[in-house]
Amino acid sequence: MASKVMTNNVAANNVMAETVSDAEIVAQFKQRGCWGLYTSVDLKGCDPASIRDAEKIHRFIIELCDLIDMKRFGEPQIIHFGPCERVAGFSMTQLIETSLVSGHFANETNAAYLDIFSCKEYEPSKAAEFCRNFFGAESATYQVLFRD
Repeated sequence: MASKVMTNNVAANNVMAETVSDAEIVAQFKQRGCWGLYTSVDLKGCDPASIRDAEKIHRFIIELCDLIDMKRFGEPQIIHFGPCERVAGFSMTQLIETSLVSGHFANETNAAYLDIFSCKEYEPSKAAEFCRNFFGAESATYQVLFRD
């Protein structure tokens, strides 16, 4: 699974997207001396039961952090809320020693919107593929940003 890496092109004053491998992302992260690596993962057509199960979401957080070698800091927060049916669902946060993993699960559309931010490198496509498989999503898209 290849990722879209968004990088600031100051000279052109716009954003460019290119498809690169995890190895290239990690190498560029190290070469540039970036402060952080951010991946946003959008899942569509998730298994409805999986995104409505707080225990499953808890297990997801632990397994994702283990997969990308991030040390969890404290317990995850998983809360179901939403002011209207369009946005109702679970939201979660997990502090990690190097920043944060968070997510929002939309019951009405069976979608999930996940964010992984860390000042320690990890493999974005590996993480995105794990997310897609874990929640049985029909499709997954993700983008990667370097935080300088």
